[in-house]
Amino acid sequence: MDLEWTPPALLQLSGQASVKSSFTLDRNLLAMAVGMVPDSDQQTRQAIRKIDGVSVHLLRFGDTGVPDESEVDAIRKSYHLRGWKHLVTTGAGGLAHNGTTDVWLVLDGVNVRGAVVLVESPKSLTLATMAGNLSPVDLLHLRSHFGIPRFDGDDFKDAKDR
Repeated sequence: MDLEWTPPALLQLSGQASVKSSFTLDRNLLAMAVGMVPDSDQQTRQAIRKIDGVSVHLLRFGDTGVPDESEVDAIRKSYHLRGWKHLVTTGAGGLAHNGTTDVWLVLDGVNVRGAVVLVESPKSLTLATMAGNLSPVDLLHLRSHFGIPRFDGDDFKDAKDR
């Protein structure tokens, strides 16, 4: 999976954004992140080591919002055309978030080889891509790290919580 690849429509929208920011965390930077995880949490440290990289693109638009919704739809279609499995689309309203979130995965059996999250709000667009080779259990160990939420109702206990 190529972390440097971005949908052409994202480049089009980027040219129209009033604020734009992109960054990539490669294996070297993620190795530094492992150093911030306590030695007692070996499963999380091992899961982070299985990530090849993370790439994030943030676009902010003025008061008029996202200028061309068809470009956002083209981003969605580009992942479908590349063979990514569309997992979920959520729409949420309210004061904190009023927009749409899409998630795509590339699977190798049950392992996740890549993931993309596209978050669209009325005035912004965020595209985050992850490459690696993570098992479902690895994903559970990454909860509460890197902004991945922890769901206490799932009855999964880390070794340190048993």
